[in-house]
Amino acid sequence: MTVHAHPDDEASKGSGTIAKYAALGARAVLVTCTGGEAGDVINPTVTDEIAAIGMAAVREAELEASCQALGYESLHMLGYHDSGMPGTEVNARPDNFANADLDEATGRLVRIIRAERPQVLVTYSDRHDFYPHPDHIKTNQVAMAAVAAAADADRYPDAGLPHEISKVYYVEFSIQMILLLHRAFLERNVPSPFSEFLERIPGLADLEVDGIDAPPTNGLTTRINIGGFLAQRRASLAAHRSQIPDDSFFLTVPDELVAEVYPYEDYLRAQSVVAVSVDERGWETDVFSGIDGLVWEPTAGLEALVEAFTSMDPEIEQSS
Repeated sequence: MTVHAHPDDEASKGSGTIAKYAALGARAVLVTCTGGEAGDVINPTVTDEIAAIGMAAVREAELEASCQALGYESLHMLGYHDSGMPGTEVNARPDNFANADLDEATGRLVRIIRAERPQVLVTYSDRHDFYPHPDHIKTNQVAMAAVAAAADADRYPDAGLPHEISKVYYVEFSIQMILLLHRAFLERNVPSPFSEFLERIPGLADLEVDGIDAPPTNGLTTRINIGGFLAQRRASLAAHRSQIPDDSFFLTVPDELVAEVYPYEDYLRAQSVVAVSVDERGWETDVFSGIDGLVWEPTAGLEALVEAFTSMDPEIEQSS
């Protein structure tokens, strides 16, 4: 289960990981906390569509297309209005997510967790240095409160049978990934789409970073090789036409370059009630590691894909 703030967050954060595990037979469930109504119309080609049916309807349709591209089997909308950024008119709305009662919002998510009963949950960390969006902050608060409450029979007794989630992860953008890709562009004498981001913080572009064979740094614990699933990630991003224009850095970084330079998505393991396994460098390479009795059973018609992929990527464990 992944818990995200807005439609398009599931595409830009950890989408390759979902595509990979869905192809291997895992049931993938998405919870989106808001409808994304406060999003700017970044792509003018959808202006008429938004005028006709509204931003919320457009973004929900985009979200459904993204879920299909990634292999999500279930989508739950938590039901809150987008909170916008601090100081905006929409940020003062009583029905937005940031202003929601924490206990009430937690209860909504507990009901979904107990119904879906995930082994692993992925959400945002409590670090918001680069993008302190109110909905991202609230997503962390609600997700972590719901993980604890869902396992407690005394909490929300009318929300279903208790369920303990084995592992919780925070999806992260590692500075290592950004700098390695940025420098790969410069080495090829091609303008880097990361330049504008790196210029926001003096000295960030000049940091020394190790190659991809280095052990975990900056609190990261886990990385998933998504080299075989970059096309699905791209299709998911492209589905969000109103928010991700063709010239976005999400779409202008070639998949071939990602596969060569940094074919990973990074995570911080926030909680685990099971013992985990790591490789010789100290990385955990499978979010299901340590979960007893797990045997991958690929969905019908995908056996050949899985066999080809696992021969290319030995990091994935067929059985944990």
